[in-house]
Amino acid sequence: MTSQVSSPTTPDRPVLGEQRKPAKETRKLDRVVIRFAGDSGDGMQLTGDRFTSETASFGNDLSTLPNFPAEIRAPAGTLPGVSSFQLHFADHDILTPGDAPNVLVAMNPAALKANIGDLPRGAEVIVNTDEFTSRAMGKVGYAASPLEDGSLSAYAVHPVPLTTLTVEALKEFPLTRKEAERSKNMFALGLLSWMYHRPTEGTEDFLRKKFAKKPELAEANVAAFRAGWNFGETTEDFAVSYEVAPAEAAFPAGTYRNISGNLALSYGLVTASRQADLPLFLGSYPITPASDILHELSRHKNFGVRTFQAEDEIAGIGAALGAAFGGSLAVTTTSGPGVALKSETIGLAVSMELPLLVVDIQRGGPSTGLPTKTEQADLLQAMYGRNGEAPVPIVAPCTPGDCFGAALEAARIALTYRTPVLLLSDGYLANGSEPWRVPELDELPDLRVQFATTPNHVAEDGTEEFWPYLREPETLARPWAVPGTPGLEHRIGGIEKQDGTGHISYDPANHDLMVRTRQAKIDGIEVPDVVVDDPDGQARTLVIGWGSTYGPITAAVRRIRGAGGAVAQAHLRHLNPFPRNLGEVLGRYQKVVVPEMNLGQLAHLLRARYLVDARSHTQVTGLPFKAEQLAAAIQEESADV
Repeated sequence: MTSQVSSPTTPDRPVLGEQRKPAKETRKLDRVVIRFAGDSGDGMQLTGDRFTSETASFGNDLSTLPNFPAEIRAPAGTLPGVSSFQLHFADHDILTPGDAPNVLVAMNPAALKANIGDLPRGAEVIVNTDEFTSRAMGKVGYAASPLEDGSLSAYAVHPVPLTTLTVEALKEFPLTRKEAERSKNMFALGLLSWMYHRPTEGTEDFLRKKFAKKPELAEANVAAFRAGWNFGETTEDFAVSYEVAPAEAAFPAGTYRNISGNLALSYGLVTASRQADLPLFLGSYPITPASDILHELSRHKNFGVRTFQAEDEIAGIGAALGAAFGGSLAVTTTSGPGVALKSETIGLAVSMELPLLVVDIQRGGPSTGLPTKTEQADLLQAMYGRNGEAPVPIVAPCTPGDCFGAALEAARIALTYRTPVLLLSDGYLANGSEPWRVPELDELPDLRVQFATTPNHVAEDGTEEFWPYLREPETLARPWAVPGTPGLEHRIGGIEKQDGTGHISYDPANHDLMVRTRQAKIDGIEVPDVVVDDPDGQARTLVIGWGSTYGPITAAVRRIRGAGGAVAQAHLRHLNPFPRNLGEVLGRYQKVVVPEMNLGQLAHLLRARYLVDARSHTQVTGLPFKAEQLAAAIQEESADV
């Protein structure tokens, strides 16, 4: 936390129920990283979401990292049960949720122990002292209280009896003590809102809407929120508050909102269906971290969206493929384990040559793996994970907001080329959020398609007939005939078809032709050239990534350049086919470094395709890269060029 200016000012927030004391000092900062941490039942995700929403409305640039257990309700007060929410906000353009928190709010001993190792010296730690009982500390291995044994001497510790203060603030409400204690997260939110001059009206409105059916509970949470604000204003322990100015220069003109990756992807799918003038059908089975897309799309029936929660992954994609055959923009959403189950039907879609969007929100694997943690280790599965030669285009968004555009791009490819498309997001993008500019209507692509309506071939005897595999010469796409169209009856299914006629064929030469044609169709997809960021053209090392590594890689590259180093950067959105200029770009540099949250899958593909010495820098911790560590690794790889 770097202080730029210090000046005594009076915060402009109202103090309710307390007499205003002399003004406290307010320091201006350029950025802050805050982490809320507590038991999985302490409402840390809600608290972080509300702080994020108010920060977005204030105009800061931001990036978030929710981190929560896979268990529905992990044992209370234990290390596996710790849930956290990290938010990085600034007065300038930022790219990551921050390497290390400047402020930690620890609701119990487990939260403190699980997170204290991430804090730099001098960081502020706000601790709920009410939870530091002998029993609670013993659960996580504290032999003595860390609040008293000097182990936290490197930090600015603020001991606050959050539970007691919350219960006291709500004593006038008809709540049991247990019910009152549940509002301690709102007390903490109020305190941090005072500390960083966050708006309050939106949170109060949110609480009243959330608990509209229980008005007394709504007002109790509002009271706890205000009590936390008042505590910060009046207590002697918090002598300073902080201001982080809006990041006006970082944003082009437009209307902005805070958005998560899964929400942006959902909006992108709805927008694609409207731009294509097709109904949207989602066939899905709930799986973390993709389930939010099913939840969100189910709310948009007014846009012609139909959602089907199937009994399993195979049924979900089967229904989606049937919807594609019926003329819908068809989607199925899942994570890595679900892609494995859907692989046969993806191959069927390749054979039938129908548009289908397969959305994979990647998580840590293999098998069940780390359901709530991030990873990008499904790339080779997406590329090759089907029997036979079954090529599929692959698109990967790079930020939460970019999930919107990636959904549109995946739909463009699927509809234009009549092929299933795999969209690879991940848990970091799905749950993370950032400010997002709402696009203007004239910025959206035209995705409308023409269904086949009449026969397209004249037989030798002069009769007109429909050939389902008579292709468009530019795209090699076959015609899309909606069932029930008179005269366009044709066979479908997974058995190989004869080129043109679509009759079942076991002819070796025909199979060779169809396999090579399907591959040529994917190879011929028009995708933009990869853009290289090499400001002075003097760099000898290229750092290339894909997907959610964009933020950490860009932040690391900025650090290297800020220290006087020269390094180029490129990022891939299209992974199959690769951009046509990629080989030429790779050939310009002496070293190519590929950071990935896997064991080197993109590096493997680049080595095989372009015969370059792509150096992997990998991480499979379930967490995104830290910019500082990544910068050090890139500099080490570049040391001898």
